[in-house]
Amino acid sequence: MIRIFLLIAGLGIAAAGHAQKYPERPIRLIVPFAAGGTSDLMGRVIGGKLGEALGQTVVVDNRGGAGGTLGAALAAQALADGYTLLVPHVGLAINETLYAKRQYNAVKDLAPISKLGVTPNAVVVNNALPVNSVQDLIALAKKRPGKLNYGSAGVGSAAHLAMALLEYAAGVKFNHIPYKGGGPSLIATVAGEVDFSIPAYPTSVPHVKAGRLRILAVTGSKRESTVPDVPTVAESGLPGYEFEIWFGLFAPSGTPKAIITRLNQEIVKALAMPDMREKLAQTGVDAESSTPAQLGQLLRSDVAKWAKIIKAAGIPIN
Repeated sequence: MIRIFLLIAGLGIAAAGHAQKYPERPIRLIVPFAAGGTSDLMGRVIGGKLGEALGQTVVVDNRGGAGGTLGAALAAQALADGYTLLVPHVGLAINETLYAKRQYNAVKDLAPISKLGVTPNAVVVNNALPVNSVQDLIALAKKRPGKLNYGSAGVGSAAHLAMALLEYAAGVKFNHIPYKGGGPSLIATVAGEVDFSIPAYPTSVPHVKAGRLRILAVTGSKRESTVPDVPTVAESGLPGYEFEIWFGLFAPSGTPKAIITRLNQEIVKALAMPDMREKLAQTGVDAESSTPAQLGQLLRSDVAKWAKIIKAAGIPIN
């Protein structure tokens, strides 16, 4: 019995010593989406600042595909030593229902570290569409049932879910035209291939500023500081509507608690820095940290929330 106790104690001391030396080599930061999107931006901004704090290079590894599940699976199956991290968004929770055949369970196989930030989506329309508000859009949809098309980054994407929630709240139905990414769906909206879309707010900003698209509303709980005159969807006649894309930092389940704590502390400090907050704000992302427990609770609650919406909307499960 004494030998077993000493063995366990020895293992604990070894793990603590390993955590104190961490990190001793570069860290891989998996972004489960292609380069160029908001997730990629978050990964590079956070990775750069985290690398400075830890004194090691943080290498961003874009592993897009299957709605983010390929990259998440890589992270979930990696060694739990703190040298593989994951920066997913709310899709991590959505995919728990949407992708039944994925090779991991987000709640069980990933260890939360900290929330990183939130951004809303934006309701943007082709300049030729005769609407000036979300109320106008809903009224036109009711006047022309089955005639209005919207684009998204694909079936089950955040934009698709944001629209499903809007349809559910407003009691209307639009025609969904999925594209291979948020960029193509925005270009299609500009070109008039579709009437409107609800992309992540940061990706819509260049098109809105250039006058190629009109923005009717943002989907978050509050107005965006960069476009203070643009109302929220809730303010536009759908009280209670809210859709925000959160970003978080995760590690493989089983990563030593001391390493999780160290990473959380560095992220909290980084996101409190004015230059970091300003850099993210310029892209439409509000910096927001959390404890590991808070991020874990957010993931679990969103898994339950989106399971109901996906089933109610009849979105195909892969």
